[in-house]
Formats: sequence, structure tokens, C-alpha cells
Amino acid sequence: MKIDVNALCAGQPQPFNGAEMSAIDKRPLAGTVAIRSFGLAGDMVADTEHHGGPDMAVHHYPRDHYAEWDAWLGGHDVLSRPAAFGENIVAEGLTEDAVHIGDRFRLGSALLEVSQPRKPCWKIEHHFGRKGMVARIVKQHNCGWYYRVIEEGAAQAGDTLERVEIGHAVWNVAHVFAKFYDPAHKPTREECEQLAALPRLSDELRGEARARLQT
Repeated sequence: MKIDVNALCAGQPQPFNGAEMSAIDKRPLAGTVAIRSFGLAGDMVADTEHHGGPDMAVHHYPRDHYAEWDAWLGGHDVLSRPAAFGENIVAEGLTEDAVHIGDRFRLGSALLEVSQPRKPCWKIEHHFGRKGMVARIVKQHNCGWYYRVIEEGAAQAGDTLERVEIGHAVWNVAHVFAKFYDPAHKPTREECEQLAALPRLSDELRGEARARLQT
């Protein structure tokens, strides 16, 4: 599978909600962009407790979802921006049901590996000024995902994102998201055991699966 990348985007922490800071407002980067273990050069996170780190180095939110969001929101100017959901990779043709935990993708000279779904938070709703978005993501599983960087490199807008290896084929991103975050799809004990042992799942979510086994 190979898709074109429309833009690579980055942002710096900015005042967001009173004393809160956020780097969700990301903008396209010109020219060649270095992709390091911590993410794209020039990109930062404001909330280091919940974002960033090796397992959340690069964020991908499918542009495929924008049309449905536009209809649900009744139109919104934020959706006219390249990275409306704070994503680093702007591309169409790849969605959560077709991407698995552990899938590896070549982007330019970098090698990325899918590590976990993105957990939605209140900042998405504040960014759009609309309540109910988090609940819709939880129900529809249109969450986006994170990559860790297996091989550092560089890429630019117009490059392709090519899947070169399928990871844990039973566990696509939508399936994993549903088990952790959708109350209508609570995992069984056996599923928690599988998730806790999933080698390419992020350390955070494997730990969460282990914790659920203790309850």
C-alpha cells in the first residue's frame, strides 16, 4: 500500500485556554524535514505528561474523515487547514480499519511503525469550539494513530508513505481503540492478555491492559 503525502506539519506550544498551552495548531513545513526519534524537526508538544515520547513521535489523522466531520459540524473553517486535528502527516487513502499495530511504513528515508491509536481529549473540542466531538470519535473509532520512528531519516511533502510490513494483523487501530476507549466494546480478559503481550503496542497501552487484568 502506498499513498501520497500532501504535507508534513509541525507546531509550537501556544496559549490555548487560559493558562493551558497546546501545539495542536500545526502548519505545513517547507522543504526537506528531518524525522527523528522524538518526531518531526520543529514540532513540539505542550503537555509532555500525555503527549510525545518515542511511542507518540509522529501523529497521523486520516484526511478521509474530513468530509464527514464537515457535514457533522455543519461546515467549519478549521477543516480548511492542512492539519485540522493536529496531525503531522496530512494524507488520504489510509484509515484506522486498514492500519494495524506494528505496521511499518517508509516515508522518505525514515521508517515508521504504528504504535497506538490516538486517545481524543478535550483540546480537540476547544480547538473547534464544538462539544460532542470526543464522544463521536469514541463511537466511530475515527481516532488517528501514532508512529514510533524505527529508522531516522527525512521526507518532504509529495513523498509517498508506503507500507513495507504488516504488524499485528488481528489488531487494527480501530479495534485497539474500541477495546481501550469505547464502553460498548469492553475487552474480555483474553483480549486484555493479548493486548498486554502485543510486542509492538506502546508501553503505555500494554501497561493499561496489564492493569485491567488486576481488576
